[in-house]
Amino acid sequence: MDIDCLPLEKTGYFSKLICDYIAADSNLRPLYNRFPDIESFKGQIEEKRKHFTEEHRNVLYNSMLNQYKNTNQSKSTSSNIELLKEHNTFTIVTGHQLNLFTGPLYFLYKIISTINLTKQLKKEYPENNFVPIYWMATEDHDFDEINYFNFKGLKFQWNKQASGAVGHLATEGLDEVFTLFANALGNSNNAKELKQLFENAYLKHGNLTDATRYLANEFFKDYGLVIVDGDDKNLKKLLVPYIKKDVFDQTAFEYVTKTIEEMQQISTDYSVQVNPREINYFYLNDGIRERIIESKGKYVVNDTSISFSKDELIGEMETYPERFSPNVIARPLYQEVILPNLCYIGGGGEIAYWLELKATFDAMNVPFPILLVRNSALIITEKQADKLKRMNISTSDIFLKQSSLINKKIREISNIDIDFGPQKKLLENQFKEMYTLAEKTDKSFLGAVKAQEVKQKKGLDALEKRLLKAQKRKLKDQVVRLTDIQNELFPNLSLQERQLNFSEFYLEYGKELLPILFEALNPLELNFTVITS
Repeated sequence: MDIDCLPLEKTGYFSKLICDYIAADSNLRPLYNRFPDIESFKGQIEEKRKHFTEEHRNVLYNSMLNQYKNTNQSKSTSSNIELLKEHNTFTIVTGHQLNLFTGPLYFLYKIISTINLTKQLKKEYPENNFVPIYWMATEDHDFDEINYFNFKGLKFQWNKQASGAVGHLATEGLDEVFTLFANALGNSNNAKELKQLFENAYLKHGNLTDATRYLANEFFKDYGLVIVDGDDKNLKKLLVPYIKKDVFDQTAFEYVTKTIEEMQQISTDYSVQVNPREINYFYLNDGIRERIIESKGKYVVNDTSISFSKDELIGEMETYPERFSPNVIARPLYQEVILPNLCYIGGGGEIAYWLELKATFDAMNVPFPILLVRNSALIITEKQADKLKRMNISTSDIFLKQSSLINKKIREISNIDIDFGPQKKLLENQFKEMYTLAEKTDKSFLGAVKAQEVKQKKGLDALEKRLLKAQKRKLKDQVVRLTDIQNELFPNLSLQERQLNFSEFYLEYGKELLPILFEALNPLELNFTVITS
């Protein structure tokens, strides 16, 4: 296995905000607590230790026992759940939606980054324990985002009418997806393992939460991963004081709005990831998950006949906390209230909206975690690596935009020089004499000289483009090969990890896939990883 790294900003796939964040741009310093390096965790541990109570630990521990009562736990996971009771145990968290069959490949990268970081922290701070957490987004309601996965250019989709929290969805209809997927897999040993995995997860569990828990547990139980479902009455009881601050004081709305304004002042290139609402909670009950809206002194559940007075809503919160579901603004706070957490690991989009939240955390007196951009990776098979070598395409080359890659390689392999730079230089030298002459006469002649220079330079640019185009036609086969290999590695001209499902690589590598990824991904490196295996 060969591992290469590329700065994130050189890939062209990460926003200016994320690139500035990992570069520790001083302008962003007010937006986070501590920078994601190994030394910063010392202060984070002490801060979280002071704020996280024994009561919260006990609630968390008992909830995990309950959530895992029907799950085949490994010794590693059982041990980590027991460790949650200890005052010197802390968590590292990543979260992800309940995508069908894990969805895009980066699902694995998120969790592996999380597990690898706990290992690094244990080496650096051996007096403490560190537990990797996967937070299942069971309360999300956007079914269309999670109901499919891609495999070898095919889209396998769960066709189902759905509403409410996706975690509650029954797995009916997934037998049809299984049949289609099984036919596409073939009959190799690795294919048989994938079929068994899908069948055990989705055809032997009644809802999407249980199916996803089974799947993640099968992948990572031997690494001690603990899977948390936030849709839990006892955990949400701990959130009630913060729900009240959001709903009645509009704390999050006030502080996030202010932070967004500050971010826009830093750079107009920072796009707003998530806008806050006056109330950042949904009402969750009987198959619905709808926004709570204040209207004419009442609290109304959007698109329903349900409404509450203030006192009635407080009573509902205290009696049925499980009915209050945080949105994307409030969920991070919920996580940090119920977990002894030090760090959140997420993709660029996730870290971007987390950077909007620190002031809200400060206002609610909840420690803000370290934010770490998850590992991103490109997997290149041995066969693909051979093709790249034969075409003399480097790691940095493959990340070029397709037109730029083609232009660069055509210039390299042409038997004629397509670069008209020398001709342009010669032209500039010739016009120097004309400018000397023009200085001795009136301004109208000087303008005519400048116009002529511009015209001739444009003519050379046009000829250069014509020559390049002609060479592309002549070297059509090379262009096709360049295009084909880049399209293989960047499906739909997007990052591999955002398009492909893990199953494509499991067919190739089988049980060796996870060990390869664990070895290659270093969470604190803050680079893009290219894996050739």
